[in-house]
Amino acid sequence: MALIELENVEKTYEDGTQALRGVSFGIGQGDFVAIIGPSGSGKSTLLHILGFLDRHTKGTYRFEGKTIDDYSDEELAHIRNQKMGFVFQAFNLLPRATVLENVMLPLLYANIKRQLRETMAKEAIEAVELSHRLTHRSQELSGGEKQRVAIARALVNKPDVIFADEPTGNLDSKTGQTIMEILEQLNEKHGHTILLITHETYTAETAKRIIHILDGKVESDTLVNHRNRAHDGFIK
Repeated sequence: MALIELENVEKTYEDGTQALRGVSFGIGQGDFVAIIGPSGSGKSTLLHILGFLDRHTKGTYRFEGKTIDDYSDEELAHIRNQKMGFVFQAFNLLPRATVLENVMLPLLYANIKRQLRETMAKEAIEAVELSHRLTHRSQELSGGEKQRVAIARALVNKPDVIFADEPTGNLDSKTGQTIMEILEQLNEKHGHTILLITHETYTAETAKRIIHILDGKVESDTLVNHRNRAHDGFIK
């Protein structure tokens, strides 16, 4: 059974704009998939639907074999908090909170004792190699460090899937490559399922599979067979 399944999914907004037009694909546990397309192609709308942040108009979306209508609002909130991790271009960190406090935040909604929350958060921070900044406030961090904190926060609940929405969009190319290498390691070494939304070809090629979306339709769905890196770290 696929972790994520879409069958002829459509999304039409109240003003008549059709953002998605019959999108179909599946994503298995442990996959690393990039969805690439220009601005206005429908990829952000697709992410919102996949993350249960919005509802599609037609078609079927199954997460772990169940559709959104099979879940109560309480169950949907639980899935978003426990089974899905989100990384955004804008980081969305609390500026005056420390790295540890930011990463612990999703655990506050679960019935977990503080000592265990700290342990889980420190493990996630270590996974993104930021343990040396544990007590620094997020406003004191560089852009790349902020994105690492955002990734650690997405990891802390050990979710089934991590949704990364333009995670390198606010970063320079070298720092962006470092972030992509972290996501790649999380997938290859730790088995995390990752769905990446991007408009950058070199970023998408870090994934094992690229789905190209244009005008709300899937234009291509291709496996990436060769991910050889040049000495400067960029994908060729």
